[in-house]
Amino acid sequence: MKIERSAGRFNGNRDWADQAIRRIRAENNRSADTHLYSVPLPEHWGVHLYLKDESTHRSGSLKHRLARSLFLFGLVNGWIREDTTIVEASSGSTAVSEAYFAQLLGLPFIAVMARTTSPEKIALIEQFGGSCLLVEHASEVYATAQEVAATCKGHYMDQFTYAERATDWRGNNNIAESIFGQLELEEYCVPDWIVVGAGTGGTSATIGRYLRYHSHPTQLLVVDPENSAFYPGWLAGSEAPTGLPSRIEGIGRPRMEPSFVPSVIDRMLQIPDAASVAAMRHLHSLAGLHAGPSTGTNLWGVWQLVAEMVASGRKGSVVSLMCDGGERYPGSYYNQEWLAAQGLAPEPYEAVIAAFFDTGRWETGTV
Repeated sequence: MKIERSAGRFNGNRDWADQAIRRIRAENNRSADTHLYSVPLPEHWGVHLYLKDESTHRSGSLKHRLARSLFLFGLVNGWIREDTTIVEASSGSTAVSEAYFAQLLGLPFIAVMARTTSPEKIALIEQFGGSCLLVEHASEVYATAQEVAATCKGHYMDQFTYAERATDWRGNNNIAESIFGQLELEEYCVPDWIVVGAGTGGTSATIGRYLRYHSHPTQLLVVDPENSAFYPGWLAGSEAPTGLPSRIEGIGRPRMEPSFVPSVIDRMLQIPDAASVAAMRHLHSLAGLHAGPSTGTNLWGVWQLVAEMVASGRKGSVVSLMCDGGERYPGSYYNQEWLAAQGLAPEPYEAVIAAFFDTGRWETGTV
């Protein structure tokens, strides 16, 4: 028996959604995977460090993966249609990536962000055809985005809720599967640690679940900026503490986000903001990589793990992420006057890193 598809608005939307999914999948099919760089460390340490450079995505950051997943999630759920305005609450990078995919599908896009978001990110959103609504405090982005979406009958993407469920943690070319595939021919092909930060919590949830699903012994360290709610929330377990807006763009939140899954995390470290800047700047002199501040947060945690491995004589590997490029922050984290105005002094932390590379010992007593 032949089953006829009924005519009408629903099928028009379904046909458009089918084409939209095809466009997103085709865009992904045209894209090469991101590089996994080997970062030089003293050979006698016996520890190998790898950085996965997510800045090479077309929209310039790790959030390209999340934005792709969120759009596909919205399309298969029927939330995004041909005439849908996309609205997002963001600290910047997710909004840049979502603006890119909205433009790919011909959809209007509105980003709700704190006024402190870097001008470079705002310019990128506008370059991809999006518009920006700036609020005074980061805590206001959620309600404002919901209100804007309701007013224009649009779709609030809500990355902070859906990040952990939009990505397939079992595989399907997620970032964890990519890392392990790229390590296959390395001496220490199963890393001792993977180190990431948390913005939505989606990346740490995906990696932590993947490690457990595939029975890898690799442990997951999540680093968190000072004053963020994630670290005390992880310590407290079921309690939900509040924090302050993060000074490190892209990671750290004033509240425990729904996509943050503490139970898949083996260890957390709270990182001083000035230390994140110091490690970001040191990476450029060490490996010639020009990264943003959240990469520095990752690296401050990485150096502590490497120091522990060296002290115990353990050989192995550590993997972390280069979340975005430094070209997004010339007027902020790479600007000495801006750092001084924010009360950020990275120099003492740079001295700690320099001493670590000289001695192999991690000593922070002077900062």
